[in-house]
Amino acid sequence: MLSTTPAAAQQPPALSANPNVGAPGTAFKVAWTGIFYDPDCTSYAMRVLWDGKTVVGSGTGTGRGTGSGSATVPANATAGSHRVTVQATSCPAGSASTTFTVRIPPTTTTTPPPTTTKPPVTNPPVTNPPVTNPPVTRPPVVTTTTTPPVTTTTTDTPSSSSQTPSSSTDALTNPDDGVLVLDKEYIQPGEDLTATGTGCPKGANVTLKSLGQDVGKTTADDKGEFKSPVKFASIEPGRHKVRAECGITLVGNVDVTLSSSSGGTTSTLVVLLFFLLVGAAMLRRQFTGLRR
Repeated sequence: MLSTTPAAAQQPPALSANPNVGAPGTAFKVAWTGIFYDPDCTSYAMRVLWDGKTVVGSGTGTGRGTGSGSATVPANATAGSHRVTVQATSCPAGSASTTFTVRIPPTTTTTPPPTTTKPPVTNPPVTNPPVTNPPVTRPPVVTTTTTPPVTTTTTDTPSSSSQTPSSSTDALTNPDDGVLVLDKEYIQPGEDLTATGTGCPKGANVTLKSLGQDVGKTTADDKGEFKSPVKFASIEPGRHKVRAECGITLVGNVDVTLSSSSGGTTSTLVVLLFFLLVGAAMLRRQFTGLRR
């Protein structure tokens, strides 16, 4: 079982966006608290997700559970409320979400002013008097032809085999990182939990695991996305990691807490049992006195 910090010792994760209302393409800042990292983490890098799928920004956290970053509303975002989530990129840690409202500005149509065409300007024809030049008498032309010697210059052209071959650069492709998002950050034992993920190979088998036990299985679709319920056979209070394995490994966290109502029910039963025992002892003592 992985060692985790008890949920009671940590504040619940919280995320804020500034501004939290804007049009597509709007840049905004994010800041969070209560997101703690695994003790073995060496990188506190975080990604900002739009509706749990699209990476729209990044940020950096600290060992005290706080951090900040920046993001941009997607250009194709629709009007209405959207979920913004921050999640660790390479190290197991918690996540936090908030809401951003997209408002589409009205379209303004500007009518250009009418174009006025000026009539063409006609200039009167210019009449110049004819110019009469006197005849010119030229001396006879004597032509002397001199043939220069022919000089042949041979220039060696390097063959194609001696030329330097052109260099080619292979294009590098960097696929998007996968993401695992749990629909709840806190659950009671036995409460429903659903995992949604992206980044798996097309049609890959997805196995969800926690504490060494299988807690869910499904298959990725043609886009490498999947969705599956998470069912724990047995679970203890505290923070637990859920891993999705589909050729790559995706990690998410969930905190398991106990309801305070169970403690009150137990105390009530103990008090009732105490009074029943006292009443039974008093009745027994009365019956013993009558027999004597």
